[in-house]
Amino acid sequence: MKTLRFAFLSALVFLSACLSLQSDEQKAEAAEKAVLARHNELMAELGQLYELRQQLQKTPPTDTAAAGRSRRALLAAEAGMMTWMHRYRRPQDTVEVASRLTYYAVQQQRIDSVGRLFRASQDSARLLLTASSTSSSAR
Repeated sequence: MKTLRFAFLSALVFLSACLSLQSDEQKAEAAEKAVLARHNELMAELGQLYELRQQLQKTPPTDTAAAGRSRRALLAAEAGMMTWMHRYRRPQDTVEVASRLTYYAVQQQRIDSVGRLFRASQDSARLLLTASSTSSSAR
């Protein structure tokens, strides 16, 4: 997971370094590709959200309120992705490059926000599952 983050950050650094050597049109294409790459990375994690929700459903938690919050957080992360996908609209090529770049910058912030929801909800669910399994084995 950390390797994936490092690769993504390295790609962004490389991308930003290359942007200074590119035409405005190429900058817009690169910005779009960066947004869509982040989207694809998160889409690959949707299965993990589902699996964690299923594990929380099956595992008798020591704290049912925390389990409920964790399941809702996982659902909210998934809903955040679905909302982003429904609202994302690729600008037409006829739109000014500056406007497209602004749009992609905003979309990058939004998809990064969805990524933070993914990470926080998964981390929380894993902690809760670990705590539940630890307390179950101690009984």
